[in-house]
Amino acid sequence: MLRDVRKWNMEKAKEFLQLNKEEAETVLRLNIQPTRVGFQCSFYEDFALRGIRVDTVQPGFVSCTLKVPPRLTDKSGNLAKGAVANLVDEVGAAVVHVEGLPMNVSADMSISFLGTAKLNDELEITSKVLGQRGSYSGTIVLVRNKATGELIAEGRHSLFGKKSSKL
Repeated sequence: MLRDVRKWNMEKAKEFLQLNKEEAETVLRLNIQPTRVGFQCSFYEDFALRGIRVDTVQPGFVSCTLKVPPRLTDKSGNLAKGAVANLVDEVGAAVVHVEGLPMNVSADMSISFLGTAKLNDELEITSKVLGQRGSYSGTIVLVRNKATGELIAEGRHSLFGKKSSKL
């Protein structure tokens, strides 16, 4: 019975992800050029981070601002949970990145979704280093509505990478 339920769920997922003719034609018209790693943003980075503004960079602290664009909203017009997870990942990694070293690898993320952000809301995203032991770093990322101060999400992000004493 469990196997039948899993098969049914898989079929429902495939059906949900199936493109109609118009959507398939739109995808075929996309012109995505290959990128040079380390020199250009990937399609993913451009899509997820376009419009983010870095306001403050200090050792162990990064603060950014982002106005919620339509491409990062869900069907209800709220900032999508996946977009929040991506912000936690990217801004959490940025605070421990050391120029000249490869980007760290995410080991774990835990996100508490505490509120919602709407289309065109201006967000403040801050990241702080909680600690570092050897090649392992821990960060906290807060996503706030800049106008109201409402906390939208709190993320804990653990990363593993090359050791540096610059933090």
